[in-house]
Formats: sequence, structure tokens, C-alpha cells
Amino acid sequence: MPADFALSLQDLAPIAQGTTTPQAMAETVLLAREADRLGYTRLWYAEHHGMPSIASSVPEILIGSAAAATKDIRVGSGGVMLLNHAPLRIAEAYRTLEALHPGRIDLGLGRAPGGDGYAMRALRSGGGEEFSAYLAELMAFDEEGFPADHPFSRVPVSPGGIRLPPKWLLGSSGASAAAAGQIGFGYAFAAHFSHTPAAPAFAAYREAFQRSEHFPEPRTILCLSVICAPTEDEAKFLSASQAVNWARFVTGEQRQLTSPEEALAHKLTPQQQQVIDHQSSLWLVGSPERMAEVITEKAKAAGADEVMVTTTIHSYALRRRSYALLAEALGIAGR
Repeated sequence: MPADFALSLQDLAPIAQGTTTPQAMAETVLLAREADRLGYTRLWYAEHHGMPSIASSVPEILIGSAAAATKDIRVGSGGVMLLNHAPLRIAEAYRTLEALHPGRIDLGLGRAPGGDGYAMRALRSGGGEEFSAYLAELMAFDEEGFPADHPFSRVPVSPGGIRLPPKWLLGSSGASAAAAGQIGFGYAFAAHFSHTPAAPAFAAYREAFQRSEHFPEPRTILCLSVICAPTEDEAKFLSASQAVNWARFVTGEQRQLTSPEEALAHKLTPQQQQVIDHQSSLWLVGSPERMAEVITEKAKAAGADEVMVTTTIHSYALRRRSYALLAEALGIAGR
């Protein structure tokens, strides 16, 4: 039976060890085409900086590339880390994308820096307390809402004659849920790395929701980390890459995504094992049947309208297979 929630995916544009960056970039287009063919609702790219294993530092370039190569799937940011950018620059970029691909672009916004402290300094990133001001400025540019005496009231946003695409607020703790509802945004919860339950955040979002141009009703996305393979044993084997690379990243070992064979051969430090033990409950790993069951349970428990899956596998072909198996198991293939 088809799932009663929409299914989407997030692509971090992983750079697998043994491949080149151009190969990783080409894979983003292959995956976008496959997701479009399979019937996924939307494809988002996250903004990350200073990470050798991830190539999604500039989401709008990947969005434009993927949207040009696909036909039906919505493509967007999940998300733009607003504090890294002048709001005018984001307004210009996403108006341009919306003009190029009308009705198929999403603008997801997050308050995290998307990198460590060194990357934040290099990006001249603002502090977290400034996010509300940045967001208000972005909306004022889009709506031409600056007071007449404001210095930015004389700055027309180019291209003109078009508005920003639907805006989503990203959260991982629930703190931004009510804010997303009050301003009439969609709300996406990052359960793929946050241990905080999503249900209370979604409830707070819906309670505070005020309808808007793009969202006449509240809309929620539950983001999950999933690795799917024909058998439980193979899925577990493939998941070694994600587990070990995450442990290495958290403990300061930056590197490209390693193969499961190399990951299993790596001798974990006690600290790295502790990282895996803490995070592993958030990684959903298994056969298509079991993953469909688990995802459906989590979506129902959270009250999610949509599930967005991110998958970290060293082999690009097997990562595409994972998404295909999920689409079939959840009944969206070809929908």
C-alpha cells in the first residue's frame, strides 16, 4: 500500500574516497534524474563548509544543475545557512532560480553555520542571535517591505517581477518551530542527527501556524538517515562507512568517505566508539520491508506530512539503489 506521506531526499553530494570531485558532482545529476524518475517529491541540498567528504558548499549551483536535468521533482536548499550570507544575495539567487524553473524551487533556511569555528570566521558568518534580523531583512527585500526611511528601501532586488519560492525553516531542537508557524513557513525537523523528538516541535508549529501565500496549511517534513539494501546483513555492512566517517569527523579526523571495507578495518579509539554508540540510534539501516515499516512508524508518531531521507553509502550506484528500494517499498515508485 502506498505511504500516506510524501517521500523526498536530501543529497549532501558526498565525495567517496577513490573518486574525483568532478565524479561526485556528476553523481548529483544522476541521482536527481533517478529521484525524478522514481517519483520523489523534492530534492534538497544542504550547505556545508570545510568538510572533505561533502561537496554541497553552494546549494544554489547544485539546485540549478539538478533542476535543469529533471522535469517534475522540486529542488531546493535544505538549507541555506542564512548567517553566512547577506540577505540580498540570497534573495537574488533564489529569485533567479525561481525565474529559471518556475514552481519547482524551495528555499529552506537554517541558523546553523554549516561548518566549524574556523569556517565561520572565514565566511565572516554572523552570530546565531542575528538570525531573526537576517530573516526579517530577507523577507523585506522580497516583499519590498522596508520603511521609506530605511537605507535598503532604495535597493531593488534583481531580477524583478518575481518572488522568492516557498520558504521553509529548518530545526533540530524545536526552538524554531513556533517561529516557523507564526511567519507561515513550512517546517523541517532534522531527526537524522537530532535526538530531540520531532512530535512536540511539529505540534508547536501547527499551534502557532498562520497561513501564508505559499502555505495555506501547515506543512511538516521529518528528515531521517536511512540505508537500505536487499538484506539486513548487506545494509549493515554498507553502513560502516557512515558510522566510522562520522566518528572520525567528530573527533577531528577530516577525510573523504571511506569504503565499508576500510571502515571496518579501522581501529576505533574509545572516543570514536562512544560517538558511534551515541549516534547509531538515529541511523536507520536494513531491508526495504523493515525500512518501510520503521519510516512509516516514525512519520506517524511525529505527525509528519512528508519524510525526507538522506543516505550515506560509499558506492554511488548502491546509494541510488537504496533510494530505489525505498521508493518501491513505500509505494511511490513511478507515482
